[in-house]
This record gives sequence, structure tokens and C-alpha cells, in this order.
Amino acid sequence: MRPATDADWPRIWPFFDATVRAGETYAFPEDLTEETGRGWWMERPPGATVVLEEDGVLLGSAKMGPNRPGRGSHVGTASFMVAPEARGRGVGRRLGEHVVQWHRDAGFAAIQFNAVVETNTVAVALWQSLGFTIVGTVPGAFRSAAHGPVGLHVMHLPLA
Repeated sequence: MRPATDADWPRIWPFFDATVRAGETYAFPEDLTEETGRGWWMERPPGATVVLEEDGVLLGSAKMGPNRPGRGSHVGTASFMVAPEARGRGVGRRLGEHVVQWHRDAGFAAIQFNAVVETNTVAVALWQSLGFTIVGTVPGAFRSAAHGPVGLHVMHLPLA
């Protein structure tokens, strides 16, 4: 695990693009280009973007930082992407554990995920195993390519 650099973006882009185009996990614009996608993923301080790299291969990436500015900046948020060929190998868990620790070390009071697609059951189970709870679900807020309108969970982890 290491901080992502601008030089990593061309290696992140293929799995970022494939994940967004699959239409099952992210409500990013569907017409992203490599350059506009960079703006959605590569965080600047006070946030950060990391990559998990093994043997020169990027297996996944996460971005993290304050969920809201100003009076909401004490609660963090994060997003995760795992390369399709690395799924099922614990990459998401390693990224998740890193993100939780990063928020703790930075003094955040909690982490809030704003939009976990309810049909993304692998991610929901992973976040629950790391202590997150579903505090609400917005019905039909995501148009899944495979399932049509499905709910978006808001998930929360207190860090105190």
C-alpha cells in the first residue's frame, strides 16, 4: 500500500473505467474520459488516494478524506476500486483496513459511506465485517445496469 501518484493514473484508469462502465457500483458520469476520470478519483489534501501494488501490478485503489467541508469535515468518507483480475483475493479488505486506520490516525470522528449499492453484496458484507452499519437506505436511488432501480445504503463507522 502506498500513496498514489499522478504517474499511477494511467494504470488505475483501466479498472476505474471498467468498474464505472459495468454500471453496478458507482454513480459517476457515464461519459468519463481518462482525463475527467482523474478528477473524480485522484484526491488532493486533505484527502488522499492510495494504491495496492504487488510485483509491479496495481491490484486496487482507494480514495479518502472529509465527507463534507467545514462543519462536516470531522466525518470522513472513502471509495474503493479493485481490478477485476484481483477480485476475491482480499484486496478490498486490505484497502478498507488501510482507510479505516488512515481516518483514525487523522483524527476523524467517524466514516460515512454515502452510497453503497445494496446489490453490491460483497462490498456491503465487507464493510459490515469492518464494523460499519447501515444507517439508512435510499430506495431506488441507483440505476443498476443489471437490476434496474436499487437502493443506496448509507453506512457508518464511529471511530471514537
